[in-house]
Amino acid sequence: MIIPAIDLIDGSVVRLYQGNYGQTTEYRFKPQSLRDEYARAGASWLHIVDLSGAKDATKRQLTLLTELMHAAPLNIQVGGGVRTEQDVIDLLNAGANRVVIGSLAIRQPELVQSWLHKYGGERLVLALDVAINAAGKKTLPSHGWIEQSSITLEQVLAEYINAGAKHVLCTDISKDGTLAGANVSLYQELTAKYPQIQWQASGGIGKLADIQALIGSNVAGVILGRSLLEGKFTLEEAIACWQNG
Repeated sequence: MIIPAIDLIDGSVVRLYQGNYGQTTEYRFKPQSLRDEYARAGASWLHIVDLSGAKDATKRQLTLLTELMHAAPLNIQVGGGVRTEQDVIDLLNAGANRVVIGSLAIRQPELVQSWLHKYGGERLVLALDVAINAAGKKTLPSHGWIEQSSITLEQVLAEYINAGAKHVLCTDISKDGTLAGANVSLYQELTAKYPQIQWQASGGIGKLADIQALIGSNVAGVILGRSLLEGKFTLEEAIACWQNG
């Protein structure tokens, strides 16, 4: 499925280049209007990231998120700065269908695994962003792409699968925001090795051919951000490409 994304800083729709807050592009779209536009175009899910909350927990945009999710015309998964169980509860109560957990999943795996046991694998999405080194090792930055770690994707996945994880959003950091194409071989490898996971591909989609290239990878979803905001193609075209592939 095609999943459009809305990233938010202080109420504005933005995109970061490779996770860098110093390279932020702001777009002239109102979040509510964009949500409704994506729903009308046929999206069944929307991915929202609270970048303000991700950077500073005191600046979480819960009021705006609640407005976006309450009685929304489509399903919503939301993340950005989820650090406590209360954050999970707040977002679920605000109308989230799924809560996305990023760096905390690497820094405090036992805590996040306990949430999987409590809320179930359908309510949580693990956002595991990978940095692939020259040797092909998939390491996981531990704090919003800022701090490098030696933990590998495979090490983290084994324990989460045992805890009941079902949805993983995986971003190749080198591809994010570049419009240079997705890391197709990465997703082919992951879906083959971990077929029990519903994988979401994110990063690098710049043209319809990039979506088409992912069809044979067996990913469950493709996240689209900058490409839609900059009109590289329409959401209707992206959905048609995915469905007709």
